[in-house]
Formats: sequence, C-alpha cells, structure tokens
Amino acid sequence: FGLTATVYTRDLELAQRMTEELETGGVFINGYSASDPRVTFGGVKKSGFGRELSHFGVREFCNAQTVWRDRH
Repeated sequence: FGLTATVYTRDLELAQRMTEELETGGVFINGYSASDPRVTFGGVKKSGFGRELSHFGVREFCNAQTVWRDRH
C-alpha cells in the first residue's frame, strides 16, 4: 500500500532523505496533519492512483482534449 507514511526522528536531514525513498502519496514528519483542501491527498500502489482536494483533485474530473486545425 502507499497512501501515507509518517517519519518520527530528531534528525530532519534523515527525515528528508527518507521522504525521497518512500513510495507514498504523502509523508508526514514528526506528526500527522489534518485534512486541508489546499493540499492534495491520494496514494499509490494498492491504495489507488489519483488525487483529491486542491487543484490536482479538480484535474481528476477533467479530460484534456487536443484539437488541431490545419492552417490551410
């Protein structure tokens, strides 16, 4: 699963390195945050792909379409 992870340590440099190795949708350092609509939320692996909240969540409901018109 890969929804979120929490790292507890006094060594913040170690915590930063760990965030780069963890395959999760979010990483919390020395605590857990309440939901905030400005921050995206979602997971990877068996937790599911995709995001909700923030502008990234809005994009989950959009379908980009390319329209090409020849100039001639």
